[in-house]
Amino acid sequence: MATQGVPVGPFPPGADHDAYDRMRRRLLWKLPMGLYVLGSRSGDHRNLMTINWAMQVSMQPKHVAVSIETAAVTHRLVSEGGCFSLSLLSREQRAEVRKFVKPAVEDAGARTLSGVPYTEALTGAPIPEIAIAWLDCEVRQRLGVGSHTLFVGEVVHAGFAEGGEDAAVLRMEDTRMSYGG
Repeated sequence: MATQGVPVGPFPPGADHDAYDRMRRRLLWKLPMGLYVLGSRSGDHRNLMTINWAMQVSMQPKHVAVSIETAAVTHRLVSEGGCFSLSLLSREQRAEVRKFVKPAVEDAGARTLSGVPYTEALTGAPIPEIAIAWLDCEVRQRLGVGSHTLFVGEVVHAGFAEGGEDAAVLRMEDTRMSYGG
């Protein structure tokens, strides 16, 4: 895995590696991306994680793919539990998404993760109650892609919170956050 600030190839012939790497990262950060909360569970251990690499990849059946860093707690939970939830937040919730950039602190008695109440999806994956909409997925395939694993999940349940269908969805560009590149 590359470390922050170390150029990562390949590079075109004659390119200044540092300058090219910085330009390429800026360009990749321009790709339009949503910003979501991914729920995972294995046994009694649950987590919510901020994620931006997610997309629908099939219509028949409905499949969603998420890319999770192999060193992340969530990677282990999705691998072991075989499921994940993908929750959408509204643009007004840009501060809430920051609660999940590190492993969530669970209070099982209060049913909260990092202070945010959650419910359980059919698969058992947590869904934050602040979500405006959510997808509940069972893992069908996985593919190692460098520093991450691409998990493909079949949507087994989904829903909107009251008023969620009309809410503007949070996107990476709504925050000062960046990931990737």
